[in-house]
Amino acid sequence: MDTGTASGGTENAQKGADLVELLRGCSRGDRTALKALYDAEASRMTGVAMRILFNRDQAEDAVQDAFIQIWRKASRYDVALGSPRAWMYTIVRYRAIDILRARGREQVTEPEDLDKLREDAVDLSFRRLDKNGILYHCLKALENDRRYAVLLIYVTGLTQEEVAGKLGRPLGTIKSWLRRGLQSLKACLS
Repeated sequence: MDTGTASGGTENAQKGADLVELLRGCSRGDRTALKALYDAEASRMTGVAMRILFNRDQAEDAVQDAFIQIWRKASRYDVALGSPRAWMYTIVRYRAIDILRARGREQVTEPEDLDKLREDAVDLSFRRLDKNGILYHCLKALENDRRYAVLLIYVTGLTQEEVAGKLGRPLGTIKSWLRRGLQSLKACLS
């Protein structure tokens, strides 16, 4: 048995149990539970909202609105219906879609503005990681170009081809960076 996998599964189960307890705290009106929940999930939720809205201010608004709903509806969360993270991310996704629909007409985003939004999303996601956490240290150990390519794909949802074009590198190079970067992350996180 691979103890790294078992340990990772145990950590994920513990994280899920922690989130359940924080939601229970929110349902009892515990503001420190809400703050802990926000600290644990807000950056990832912002990334989800950014993928829908491509607007940082609106993504942050969606996350703020989602946490207000989470606070008000925490007692409705049922562990039997799914993970706490799935429940919360569904709320932020629907809130982002509501904001998108409320725009009325489509806003045209210039390509350079879209690139800036993506860079902001990558930077924000990396900066909001726990500086003492293992993921931060594992990502920090990657070379800058490789880390940026990995984060572009996983934070902004760009394809390998789009990352190759954005970075002006051959597709084979990007695929190699990603494969090696993910192998390094897997080894580091084990």
